[in-house]
Amino acid sequence: MKLKLDKALSLVALSVIGVLQGANAAPVYEIKNLDDIYSQTDGAELIGTLQGTRSGYGMAINGQGESLGVAKGKKYLSVSEDDDGVIDIEDGIAPEERIVLSINTPIKANNFTFTAQDNDPSSKNWLPVFDSVNGTTDPGLTDADVPETINSVDAYYYGINDSGLKVGSMTAPEQTETYTGNTAGQKFWYYRDFEERGFVKNADGTETAMVPPLTEYVKDDETPAVNVGGYSVAAKVNASGLVVGYVGTELSKNAKDRIDGCIESDTYPLDICVQTLQFPYNQYGNSYINYQVRGYVWQVNAEGAVTSEYELPLGLTPSSGSTYLYRAQGLGVNKQGTVVGRSHVYRRGNKDKLALDAAYWIKNEASGEYDEDSYNWVPMIDNRYQSIAYDINDNGILVGSYKQYLQGYERDKFFYFDTTNGTEDEGIVTPYDFSSSAGISDLSSKPKDINNKGQVVGYIETTHDKEKPRPKAGFLFDKETDDFRNLNQLLTCESKGFEKDKNGDWVRIKVVVPNGNSEEPLKYNRDLVIVEANSINEDGVIVGTVFVRKPQYKFDSDGNLVIENGEPVFEVDGNGDPLTSYLPRMVVLQVNGEEASDDWLKANNCVDNNEEPDDYERKGAASFAWLFALPLVWFRRRYSNK
Repeated sequence: MKLKLDKALSLVALSVIGVLQGANAAPVYEIKNLDDIYSQTDGAELIGTLQGTRSGYGMAINGQGESLGVAKGKKYLSVSEDDDGVIDIEDGIAPEERIVLSINTPIKANNFTFTAQDNDPSSKNWLPVFDSVNGTTDPGLTDADVPETINSVDAYYYGINDSGLKVGSMTAPEQTETYTGNTAGQKFWYYRDFEERGFVKNADGTETAMVPPLTEYVKDDETPAVNVGGYSVAAKVNASGLVVGYVGTELSKNAKDRIDGCIESDTYPLDICVQTLQFPYNQYGNSYINYQVRGYVWQVNAEGAVTSEYELPLGLTPSSGSTYLYRAQGLGVNKQGTVVGRSHVYRRGNKDKLALDAAYWIKNEASGEYDEDSYNWVPMIDNRYQSIAYDINDNGILVGSYKQYLQGYERDKFFYFDTTNGTEDEGIVTPYDFSSSAGISDLSSKPKDINNKGQVVGYIETTHDKEKPRPKAGFLFDKETDDFRNLNQLLTCESKGFEKDKNGDWVRIKVVVPNGNSEEPLKYNRDLVIVEANSINEDGVIVGTVFVRKPQYKFDSDGNLVIENGEPVFEVDGNGDPLTSYLPRMVVLQVNGEEASDDWLKANNCVDNNEEPDDYERKGAASFAWLFALPLVWFRRRYSNK
């Protein structure tokens, strides 16, 4: 069910809709990498993230059963009391290394790329396999005594096509400059040539950097050019190798002023001074070098080489002499080359109504280029004050979300729009979600991907708490039937962590872990919750992120893992039960041929008190928040209006 713009339905009609909601049968899903998520026998095959990292996220999947992921958080490894060596703790919640970016210490990376495949001949199915970008080394093989194994490059995967062409973004590797300051014992300053650059990597492993149009700043004719690195991100690629993303085209006025200060100062060498501006200055990752940002398109051939490139037109013409930072991004593309994303625009030509809104760009068929007429606004009513488009299928159906105050709070709402015949009068379509019985609910929701069958995946909030963060769940929406489902309700009981007992009743599977301060092992309930679906292929295979329940380790006041009898010790509650929390892991969902009819739901009524996790912050998974806006996180880091 759905609402178009703000057209109201009567309460009677809405109550009928509520009854009809869920009447359509949806596919039943299995978690295909389930067994090894809870592997107890071989930590090296813990599926869901890379060895040596704390968190894993499924980002994209193509039609050939190839998926991409990002591993985040280099794990902190502890040394046992009897100095037997490093303990790589896999079966519980362990802290990650605290990464501090500074010109005075070596640069350590904290984000790594991996692939996972169905029917992989070289490893287990859907096992995350490290995939090097820009010379990165496997985080599981890092040795502090071997400098060449320590990563200084952060890398991210965002998209893959059926030919195996992968796209994402990366940093440059660390470089050093001889230290001339006053700190005793320091030999070098540390910097990188750039902090964000898009790339493509073909199936043969050839990498091509998406060099942005601006990489240097020139103050005047008498001053040498200053390397600022530039800014670019490759967000998605279609079947013909058309890559879409966004780039920095011009430095902001404040960024130029700050670089001028580096040129005029002798406190640091120039490259080092510029790097102090590039590193984040707050917990949100913002830096002091900001750009005008524009959507961008690169055409790439089979060898991964860029054959042509275009800047997508902005949704408005900036005023002469304006220093405001106007932005646009390309985030999705279909086989016809229609690009979707967002751009600043004056709504309906009114310069008093500047908004950052969802947009799409249609290629000129005659010229094959994106000319000044290629931009199209996705119409929004005024109380929806900001919007974004994430993806578009080959039928021209665009999916995105808008921001609106609902019941007094800012919320994001999923919408779709037909670019082939949608008009401003017809408007966007906001589907009813699974808890909406009297109009649009106040549950925030964002779509991430749509396939050609009209199946949409993303995430939605699951509670109506007003004053605290809300837990989230992955969703599956079928445009053809208006069926909106929480993916956790479409899972088989086995995929939720259940098994049948001798009486034929569903019960939680008990996970057994050794505990160092007890002869008896600890037991806790297996529990998995799909919190985000990021990509769906034409066969309905979904990749995303699952929260997996794990016990928490005990650490002493110095932050060292407590070891007793050669085993780590777990935190327990007053009853001696292990304290547990959730870890994010890459998850692969595949249909099993059944349908979630009423009869199936009754037979698979496996529900208990462990169904719903707490919000991310309370469960120690705040790092998951960065994923919600990928690949927009770096956009926010660099583009506050400074």
